[in-house]
Amino acid sequence: MPKQSIRTQFLVERKARPIDSCIDASAKVQQRFLRSSLFRRADCLALYSAINNEVATDAVAMLAIEAGKTLVYPRIKGDDLEFVEVQSLSDLVPGAFGVLEPMGCRMVAVAALDLIIVPGVVFDHVGHRLGYGRGFYDRALSLCRTDCLKVGFAYDAQLVESLPAAKHDKALSVLMTESQTFDFSA
Repeated sequence: MPKQSIRTQFLVERKARPIDSCIDASAKVQQRFLRSSLFRRADCLALYSAINNEVATDAVAMLAIEAGKTLVYPRIKGDDLEFVEVQSLSDLVPGAFGVLEPMGCRMVAVAALDLIIVPGVVFDHVGHRLGYGRGFYDRALSLCRTDCLKVGFAYDAQLVESLPAAKHDKALSVLMTESQTFDFSA
């Protein structure tokens, strides 16, 4: 099936998901991540602002700030993402595509990230993902250090056996759902 057909199907399904189910599953994904060594070891991490029933990241943000970690969020600049440090979730304002973006000016180079939480529409069992189709995250991930962990947050319902992947598509290191953790870095 072509990428766009897969993307459309999963966006419709995610949008139809009851909000209570999203809140519950998001909490489980975030707790799974927060209990992991991935969170403990990351000094500088990037999160996304959830939209359209995506897995939320707010609990991770609050604990990262509380722990004194450098926390950054992406902001769209042209065809790319730039990452900006935030001190609080109140540093986020509506930006491109209605997504909350950082309003500050404390830029952090992608190469400085230890870990980046990556959103997606659908994920597979070997670390591939489909996003919204504009390539923002694939371009950013191509600039990450080789030891930067690329972690996907997803609901179990967003998993498929395999996805079509192009040469420019960047694979994840880890995928976390409400019930499972997949480590692709081995």
